Amino acid sequence: MPSETESAAGSSAAQLLPLVYAELRKLAAARMAGGGAGYTLQPTALVHEAWLRLGDDGQPRWRNRSHFFAAAAEAMRHILIDRARRRQAGRHGGGQQRIDLAEITIAATEDDDRLLAINDAVEKLAAHDAAKADLVKLRYFVGLTNEEAAQALGISEPTAKRWWAYARTWLYREIRAG
Repeated sequence: MPSETESAAGSSAAQLLPLVYAELRKLAAARMAGGGAGYTLQPTALVHEAWLRLGDDGQPRWRNRSHFFAAAAEAMRHILIDRARRRQAGRHGGGQQRIDLAEITIAATEDDDRLLAINDAVEKLAAHDAAKADLVKLRYFVGLTNEEAAQALGISEPTAKRWWAYARTWLYREIRAG
């Protein structure tokens, strides 16, 4: 039988998560509104699949907003990357494409080659500097602003801006070298 604390935590999570879920759906819709003509994944479908991967109604205990958004960013990233890999499998390579990260947008509107190249670079960045990779995942794969990502990570906005500038440069160099 759950303790009083566990019941209270479960109850507050049940009330909080639908609010955060709605926020994720709103963010995805706003960021994906400019998707290309060949793009078929809808924002609601992306968020629904991420929600299911996060545990659906059996959500784990989220320590805080940052913990939830980090998990959501990972889930969305995996969904987008899995989808890009499935679509690209038919192309058998299709060649690598060099990209310019100066005008980076949410990942869901990118073509498969670009998305996979960025994902590979983010994975390498995570091995080099996990905190900056987490910021990239929130900015690029979830579509949060610097301010929103800073709040989710529990860092200041100026720190988020510095990390974002560093991460963009690092990713650009990594992709260019690849």
